[in-house]
Amino acid sequence: MKRSDLAVLLSLGALWGGSFLFMRMGADEFGSLVLAGLRAIGAALCFLPLLASRRRLQEWREHWKPIAVIGLTNSALPFVLFSFAAKSLPAGLSSIIDAVTPVFVALIGWLWLGEKVDATRGTGMLVGFAGVLWLAGNTLRVHIGGAGWALAACVGATVLYGYSVNYSRQRLGGVSPLVVAAGSQIVAALLLTPTTLWLWPSHTPHAPAWLAALALAVLCTAVAYVMFFRLIAHIGPARTMTVLYLIPAFGVLWGALFLGEAFTATMAIGCAIILLGTALTTGLLGRRAVAISVDEPATETV
Repeated sequence: MKRSDLAVLLSLGALWGGSFLFMRMGADEFGSLVLAGLRAIGAALCFLPLLASRRRLQEWREHWKPIAVIGLTNSALPFVLFSFAAKSLPAGLSSIIDAVTPVFVALIGWLWLGEKVDATRGTGMLVGFAGVLWLAGNTLRVHIGGAGWALAACVGATVLYGYSVNYSRQRLGGVSPLVVAAGSQIVAALLLTPTTLWLWPSHTPHAPAWLAALALAVLCTAVAYVMFFRLIAHIGPARTMTVLYLIPAFGVLWGALFLGEAFTATMAIGCAIILLGTALTTGLLGRRAVAISVDEPATETV
């Protein structure tokens, strides 16, 4: 891997890991729905001129129905769920839970599409779930407005990501990844704009919250997606997907540096278990890594 590609890979992990920091910074002042709406609206405004300049608007219109499903399940709802979780959970913990996404991709692919699951992938699924249960059992209690519901929101977002990946494989094969990424953000913006306007905070959010919302939209969504597709073109999808292992590392790092969050022994053990499960599920350990077709739409956004 060239140094320039490695730098982009590390930067992408830093940006997607940073999304949990920015959600933590902005969720209390804007509220979950408004922050999610600002993120989607800002990203859509960045993507629209890019779609137009690449002459991809017609392709988006031709596939708008499945792209709308991706916009709901991969952007709008996960943005809201992670923003809700950010009001109760440390940024580092949310980023660790996000790492279980490939486990749900494999599980849903097996249950829905009948994909084969060998012993290694099956073990990875069980190990990944064990990591989530470890975190839940050792750090959280489920009660209204509490951290338990925030954990459930994070897990729900990863389930939606898992569904979105499998849905895109089934319905959007061959469609430009840029069209899927941009189109899904535009749909998410349309879905979240009414609630963003309706629930706009009565007070004026402070500058750090505005900067967090701007960073989420521009850096962690629009710029990150462009970097993601550049990496796929340069180093291939299998190597690109190693960014999944960088996200929790940066999420924990940014939370500790900028929010003073503690990285507890419980979090460390849970993170190790989840990453082990993800490595087994994706094939990084135990067997040859499974590559994703470059033409296959990538759908996860954190």
